[in-house]
Amino acid sequence: MTYIALIVSVLIGIVIVFGLKPGNKSVQLLLAFSGAYLLSITILHLFPEVYHTHNSKVGIFILLGLLLQLILDFFSKGAEHGHIHIQKDQVFPWALFISLCAHAFMEGLPLANHTHHEHLLWAIVIHKIPIAIILGTFFVNSNFSKKTAISFLILFSLMSPLGSLAGEHVALLIKYNTEITAVIIGIFLHISTIILFESSKDHKFNLYKFIAILVGMLVAFLA
Repeated sequence: MTYIALIVSVLIGIVIVFGLKPGNKSVQLLLAFSGAYLLSITILHLFPEVYHTHNSKVGIFILLGLLLQLILDFFSKGAEHGHIHIQKDQVFPWALFISLCAHAFMEGLPLANHTHHEHLLWAIVIHKIPIAIILGTFFVNSNFSKKTAISFLILFSLMSPLGSLAGEHVALLIKYNTEITAVIIGIFLHISTIILFESSKDHKFNLYKFIAILVGMLVAFLA
């Protein structure tokens, strides 16, 4: 079920890109919702769990997660939180793609041995849909063939299941599950806060984005 949900989330993004061809505003609202949900799940469920272990190094690993995402952002150009620059006829962006795959793989690591497995799973699934849409739109608008775009999106969809599989069967990853979860918390904090709190154009209040954030937080609270 876990593997299927993670793969289907990206496939939904593929269908939306090639079937519905969504506008930028709708994608940004979906991104705001996913960012609010991700942040809320992190605060309501993941934070209490890792600190309940009384591991004195949890805070350090959360900070390491923040720093790690900063490094990944350098290569992905911020695609994890909706920032991606489209250029016509450019060479394949290997740095961006590998960075996103690394990010997706790490997200899956704590899933197999996690008290709040379902909450974490849905946070990742909801986060992946707008990212798949943004990545798919990037491929299409950069004039890559549909076959290339779909092939790499499918490869991207396998990264989190592979991470979950590794987290379930690699003894070292199982042993340090709390520390890994803390790193993922740092990554989630970085991504979600940028999505939610970056300034709108001319610092104007965006009612639709605000509503999307409220709905995301409410759904996470009721989960």
